[in-house]
Amino acid sequence: NSKIVKNKNGTLHNTTRYYTKVPVRDDDMYFIATDGDRCDNLANRFYGNSGLWWYIAHVNHLKTMNVPAGTSLRIPANPPAQKGY
Repeated sequence: NSKIVKNKNGTLHNTTRYYTKVPVRDDDMYFIATDGDRCDNLANRFYGNSGLWWYIAHVNHLKTMNVPAGTSLRIPANPPAQKGY
């Protein structure tokens, strides 16, 4: 995630948002991806909200929405309350 900010000169630019590490919990779920799995579909399946795709990607250090088949994923039991974490 990033946001657009205005510097002293009035020029707009993007800033990068850094997220904290999500601690492992006993009630986290683990999932082995199959062919065609994507973070948005998994977020919808596990959280009922495809907009939380970024959270699954963040926790599992993924750089794309597509998840290679056979990848072991951690699905935190408690997603963030709102987009933006």
